[in-house]
Amino acid sequence: MKNMNLPNKLTVLRIILVPFVIAAILIDCPFHFTVAGLLFGAAAITDAFDGKIARRDNLITDFGKFADPLADKILVISVLVCFVKLGLCGAIPLIIIIFREFTVTSVRLVAASKGTVIAANMWGKVKTVTQIIAIVAIFVFQTAMDIISLCLINKVLPLSEYDFMKIAVNSNSLYHDLYSIFTVFNIIGQVLLWIVAIITVISGVKYLIDNKEVISDM
Repeated sequence: MKNMNLPNKLTVLRIILVPFVIAAILIDCPFHFTVAGLLFGAAAITDAFDGKIARRDNLITDFGKFADPLADKILVISVLVCFVKLGLCGAIPLIIIIFREFTVTSVRLVAASKGTVIAANMWGKVKTVTQIIAIVAIFVFQTAMDIISLCLINKVLPLSEYDFMKIAVNSNSLYHDLYSIFTVFNIIGQVLLWIVAIITVISGVKYLIDNKEVISDM
């Protein structure tokens, strides 16, 4: 770290933040999604600045070209795996995303072994931005649920209890309202993640087309 330039340090910092984001998501306590969202936001900000600083100050390195997109993958996939565990993301969109990332990373590794460094293209950046937007939206939805729950029933309801709220739908109008809001937020989140999966596929196909010469030499 001592001899790294600033953009590369920011990239490494993004990776270091990943376990803290995971812990904040999975530890079920009041407003834990708020904490996780803030940590994720901090990590996402490093992604915005490392590339800008590297281009501005001519600090682009082979390590940065490889590690920057890798850090994005580690961050995004880790969060989405947590979302799947909590029922906030379907398994299929995640599988699509992971398949694309493994495919692209494999091509990058083979190219690197032959002395060719492949930087992320524009579609890859669009994919990353849409992933971040979708994840931030889900964090915002869950934070909103904590606030709404606090207002309606005077306590923050743990996410694990929303499955059992169906039992109370006909007996408590406040729980019915809470469950309805949670369902709407959950559906919107799932739709956003499917949009991300589609863009991820498009970016992967574009990447393979752009680097068909590298693939043909594999």
